[in-house]
Amino acid sequence: MLGLSQVGVTVAAFCTQILLARTLPQSAFGTFSAALAVMALAAPLVVFGVSELWLQRFGLEGHAARRWVRPSLRLVAGLCVGVLAAALVWSLAGNSDPAATSVRALLTSVIVAQVGLTLVASAQQLRGDYRGLSVLQVAPHVGRVLVALASWAAGLSVVAVAAGYAAVALLTVVACIAVMRPFVAGTMPLDGHRDTAPAAITDVPLSRVVTAATPFVLGNVFYLLGIYLGTIVAAEVLGPEAAALLAVPMAVITAAYLVPRVVYQQYFLAKLHRWAHGDRDAVLLAYRFGTSGMVVLGILVAGLIALGGQLLPILLGPGYGETAAVLAVLALAVPFRFGGAAVAALLTSGGLLRRKVVHQGIGALVLLAALAVATPMWGVRGTASATVLAEGALCVLFWVTARRHVVRGGDLPSWHDLRRRLTRGSPSAS
Repeated sequence: MLGLSQVGVTVAAFCTQILLARTLPQSAFGTFSAALAVMALAAPLVVFGVSELWLQRFGLEGHAARRWVRPSLRLVAGLCVGVLAAALVWSLAGNSDPAATSVRALLTSVIVAQVGLTLVASAQQLRGDYRGLSVLQVAPHVGRVLVALASWAAGLSVVAVAAGYAAVALLTVVACIAVMRPFVAGTMPLDGHRDTAPAAITDVPLSRVVTAATPFVLGNVFYLLGIYLGTIVAAEVLGPEAAALLAVPMAVITAAYLVPRVVYQQYFLAKLHRWAHGDRDAVLLAYRFGTSGMVVLGILVAGLIALGGQLLPILLGPGYGETAAVLAVLALAVPFRFGGAAVAALLTSGGLLRRKVVHQGIGALVLLAALAVATPMWGVRGTASATVLAEGALCVLFWVTARRHVVRGGDLPSWHDLRRRLTRGSPSAS
């Protein structure tokens, strides 16, 4: 189900970008894409790592981890108010173009929708409801496709498109609230844990939630910087037309990046947290076959992306001739991202979260420095090259740390061990 939803998200995101690029003027599309990138970067500040914190705490404590839920939701609600206010101020300040101001203000709704989806994703993982998670992942993208189709058919303005995105975001928030209610009430069963809950639970202090979640939020911000910072820098340094040239290739790459994110963040991470505290054989299997498998898959996906990218100038029309070359460069980052995601999940679940976040911070600094040099010198292709360099550096850091601290001294399993594990299953981890 997660795989099918991944296909749906990929196709929907690609179709949306193509329709908007063909419908909107290039400068308007660049303005829209840059504003959407800023909102996507603001969302993890609101979530504040709470979604990953839930996976960690429920993996360790089972039903007793309910004591983390309400305080963390209060934290998210407070941050949401502050970030939305800041986003609205940014929308209104220093912009003489009324259309750009309206687009930015309307797209602030995307922050709330993304927060809701992120929290629901963790709740659905803990429940083991991957079908529901899959539907929620696809639904907002289908809504955006409908908005893009309306724009293409009726010639809507960029402000009208942003209003459509805001309506989709509102419906998404309503659906997320409905799904979250059993989880918040403590009546939701937990996958991999006995169906018993403590009679009385005392909530943890809010300060403890902040301390525990801080590494997760930093990791999320650094992750999204790698995806959206290039578009923002291109818009500021080279202009909205350059941001438009980068937006569609980055949408394709972002869709490809969802593959390791689905595999590890939405399926394996809760399990890895359990395995890290009592099933070392499973951890070694995840390292031995997860990393090599993801790198091979990443190479295959990169090749398909580079070949398929030759169609972009045909699909997008005049003014987008450089997109094929930009996407070919960006495709080189895919194997690094796939392999890095596999070892990063082991660091997260293996008690090395802070070290992982430090590495992500170093990767963000590498990206920022590379963008500062390459974007003014080589334009959009330089921006793409800087992204590849940062992904490669981050993958190497993750891999070296995993070798030294996660699997050091371990007897790496063979194919026979993998077949035996898959046949016999794993010990119960309640």
